[in-house]
Amino acid sequence: MEWWLILFIFLGALIFLLATGLPVAFAFFLINIVGAILFLGGPLGLRQMTLSIFNGLTTFTLAPVPLFVFMGEILFHSGMAIKTLDVVDKWMGRLPGRLSLLTVIGGTIFSNLSGSTMANTAMLGSLMVPAMSSRGYSKTMSLGPILGTGGIAMIIPPSALAIVLGTLAHISIGKLLLAGIFPGLLMAALYFSYIILRCRINPSLAPAYEVSEVSLRSKVVDLFKYVVPLSTIVFLVVGLIFLGIATPTEAAAMGSVGAIGLAGTYRRLSLQTIVKAMKGTLKVTVMTFMIIAGSTTFSQLLAFSGATRGMVEFVTSLPLSPIMVLIAMQIILILLGAFMEQISMMMVSVPIYMPIVNALGFDSVWFGILMLINLEIAFTTPPFGLLLFVMKGVAPPDTTMDDIYRAALPFIICDLIAMAIIMSFPGIAIWLPNLMK
Repeated sequence: MEWWLILFIFLGALIFLLATGLPVAFAFFLINIVGAILFLGGPLGLRQMTLSIFNGLTTFTLAPVPLFVFMGEILFHSGMAIKTLDVVDKWMGRLPGRLSLLTVIGGTIFSNLSGSTMANTAMLGSLMVPAMSSRGYSKTMSLGPILGTGGIAMIIPPSALAIVLGTLAHISIGKLLLAGIFPGLLMAALYFSYIILRCRINPSLAPAYEVSEVSLRSKVVDLFKYVVPLSTIVFLVVGLIFLGIATPTEAAAMGSVGAIGLAGTYRRLSLQTIVKAMKGTLKVTVMTFMIIAGSTTFSQLLAFSGATRGMVEFVTSLPLSPIMVLIAMQIILILLGAFMEQISMMMVSVPIYMPIVNALGFDSVWFGILMLINLEIAFTTPPFGLLLFVMKGVAPPDTTMDDIYRAALPFIICDLIAMAIIMSFPGIAIWLPNLMK
């Protein structure tokens, strides 16, 4: 059977099953069972599939996922992240679009403390939307920054999705986590610049208001009391990986212990907080691991059936430059993002993309960051971006999905600009990982 026909059957069956409403993990399992019988030797193929799933889920590289999620859940449910937002607010001054800029800064800080984009968006939405609405901010300036900044948690470490991508694509987890720091800050800077420029052109989008004066001494005391201690958690995660002292798993464990210790120090750690954090961690971890289990065998089926080899030979023979192939791959991901969620996109694209990336000689860490930005864009791409529905849940009752779509568009454009800059200057992503010990 021709490689393109095999690929067409696999992907067609997958799209059909997803269209019926079958959960992603079960859709992949069903395809894997049929594919194992046809291409892996019948009953022996099913046994091989079981062994592959076991080996895929018992790998050491997946251990940081529940630990990073737990760390973010502790900081979220203990309320420590909210206090940080109050401190940043005191330092903001009278900038145009003040509350929108506060959202970007606060969301970027939270991204360093939580690997969950949904938790980031929900928290920012519940805190900032009522405040901005009461001061007459337009929906573009109130909803848009939250949608944009909420997704940065996928790029800046600790990012649970980066660990999943690194596991599926066989990319160094430590390097992929570090590679997200500067691209994430670049995206935040583009959001910041857009808000200031837009509010200077049209001040009515974010009306100015009187800000109460706070003494410098009070600002400094609060900064060292509530914000600086959180930087220790950032060091425990990012710093230990960069210095080569700890693996991502060890750094994640240290970050979780640091979050618990910090919450206890501020007397914000309770049994209820721990139970809520463990429930949230369990839910995200089980969902993630089920999908990884399905993706593991899917990659093997494409390889054993000859579809991967045929596809790589076809792409490398096209009269296109490698950069044009790369751009085409990103466009396909953007189109997929309008209809699929992130894990599904990774499961479909990684087994197909990574052999091409390796054949064309691209840096896998650099490509991983481009893919993470693309997955972040998918979170806010109409009509099915997941963060759009999270925002609908915390937005004022009179907010329509059309309002949310329009608010998200400028920040999607900022993300595309960031992707183009990183494509043109790969050092933004790979300079820091190359310094890692």
